[in-house]
Amino acid sequence: MTTKSRIQSIDIVRGIAMVIMALDHVRDYFHVYANTDDPLNLATTTPLLFFTRWITHFCAPIFVFLSGTSIYLQSLRKTKKELSVFLIKRGFWLIFVEVVIVAFAWTFLPALNIIPLGVIWSIGISMVLLGLLIHLPYKSILLLGFVIVFGHNLLDIPESAPGFKAGFWWDLLHHGYFAPYQYADKHILLMIYPFVAWTGVMLLGYCAGVFFTTAYTQEQRRKILFRTGLVLIGLFALLRFINIYGDPHPWQPQQTGLLSFFSFINVWKYPPSLLYLCITIGPALLLLSFVEKMNNRFTNIMTVFGRTALFYYILHLYFIHLFATLLFFIKGHTMQEAIASVEKLPFLFVLTGEGFGLAGVYMIWAGLVLALYPLCKAYDSYKTSHKEKWWLSYL
Repeated sequence: MTTKSRIQSIDIVRGIAMVIMALDHVRDYFHVYANTDDPLNLATTTPLLFFTRWITHFCAPIFVFLSGTSIYLQSLRKTKKELSVFLIKRGFWLIFVEVVIVAFAWTFLPALNIIPLGVIWSIGISMVLLGLLIHLPYKSILLLGFVIVFGHNLLDIPESAPGFKAGFWWDLLHHGYFAPYQYADKHILLMIYPFVAWTGVMLLGYCAGVFFTTAYTQEQRRKILFRTGLVLIGLFALLRFINIYGDPHPWQPQQTGLLSFFSFINVWKYPPSLLYLCITIGPALLLLSFVEKMNNRFTNIMTVFGRTALFYYILHLYFIHLFATLLFFIKGHTMQEAIASVEKLPFLFVLTGEGFGLAGVYMIWAGLVLALYPLCKAYDSYKTSHKEKWWLSYL
């Protein structure tokens, strides 16, 4: 088994995650109830709406976990010092991308009045930390990853105390769920991804990279991934049934069996609870084991998206928001309406209560993915034929 084929299996799964992720972001901008109700609200959701949102829970864990795996593969061809310097620089670059390029894509506010700290921020700061931790022994990194992922929900205990109020640092490290912090006049930092748990995910992804080396045969790797995936899914089912630890929101029986099932699988993402990570990374490992031997038109397309993940991520946000802007003016709205609406919703050219049903959302999503593929393929070809350009390693 060559290194190339192993990396391809990682890129296939990462590409699938990127495509699914775009569905949630299209829903954010175009679904009629996107900004008036939670699609996971069991009192108002529908089965299709629930799964449209829930399926996208897989994206961030896969993205972060496989980022760690890719870093381990880089460690095979770089010294620890070289890798450390690269990770720290790329991590800070990703933080810049989040607070400037991605923030503008989300809001279209020229003054960057709202800076959301999302998934790119969490990957960036985790890379910086991994760049510092890379000098530790492998087992130490593995242990730290396990302690964070399996232990961070202990912080839910003080959070559940009556009168608990999270401050800036607590929100930054663990609690923040779209928590706003004003850092200047009319400028807000929006905590979306508290980073510590995500750093644990990256550390475990890094350690999982060892299974993609020549120390393991393809069959050994597939068995390890498959069995580990099953263990994580089993652990999720056990801990969720016990309903004591692993997620800050216990599940509750509902009026129907289907709603009870929804409650059971509806786990917390901000930060990613232990159960959230078990039920997302577990199936992702199963998928990794299945696609190892696949080579067809679908996997080739997903590989392109996986190899151009950051390029795809930035581009898809701008495409979505630009199309939303076009529809905004086609409907006859004015710039004055757009400016006035920012008081209610921090996205220019998006009005609360306007949009399409899920059929329209899925059609826009399909069109978006089709439009992005040739651009990503061209960029991937450029990267492949210009490996001497150092700056491409940051994209």
